[in-house]
Amino acid sequence: MNRVIYYYQTFVPLDNIIKYSNKVTHVHVSSIHFGLNADKSPYIHLNDNPPDSKIFDKVWKDLEVLNSNGVKIILMVGGAGGAFNVLFSNFEIYYKLLFDTIKKYPFIHGIDLDVEESINVDNIKVLINRIDKDFGKEFIISMAPISYALQYDNPGMGGFVYKKLYNSVEGQRINYFNTQCYGCFDFKTYKSICDNGYPEDKIVMGMISSDFDKT
Repeated sequence: MNRVIYYYQTFVPLDNIIKYSNKVTHVHVSSIHFGLNADKSPYIHLNDNPPDSKIFDKVWKDLEVLNSNGVKIILMVGGAGGAFNVLFSNFEIYYKLLFDTIKKYPFIHGIDLDVEESINVDNIKVLINRIDKDFGKEFIISMAPISYALQYDNPGMGGFVYKKLYNSVEGQRINYFNTQCYGCFDFKTYKSICDNGYPEDKIVMGMISSDFDKT
């Protein structure tokens, strides 16, 4: 399956993506974080605000249009800002906020677990199982490891070995790896990942535009 994924975090207008939505297969909306308000009540944020904040009305409307055009909408959790240590510090409370957010926007097709903080892999397995149970087999689960974590079985930014996760029952539920091939977006990287035992159809080569900026 061909996947052309657009990571969407700065929330610039999506007019061009909508216009050429036949060129994009997935939009990953990032990113979800958790924490405590000043009164100690738990929150879920999309970047710096609640997902249902009025400032995101146009964002969700555009994403719904993209969905109607056949683009799959994926909600990203984590990234450089973290999320998982807080999530697992009070799992049932914070997971309920995530669950309710996904349910509120039924055009969300999946979740991207971008683990960039040290996490016990057993907690990731718990999360994968819960997502699978609550949203079903058609709901997409992706992850975003750094390229070397798949090439050489070194611990990734999450502190665990992805090969051990992938070879588990929970790991087989992962639909694809949106691999961070920043600075190494080439066939050699792709081949080394596949040679290390990952199926070709589960590897997406993630890039940043500056890798190919000739100006």
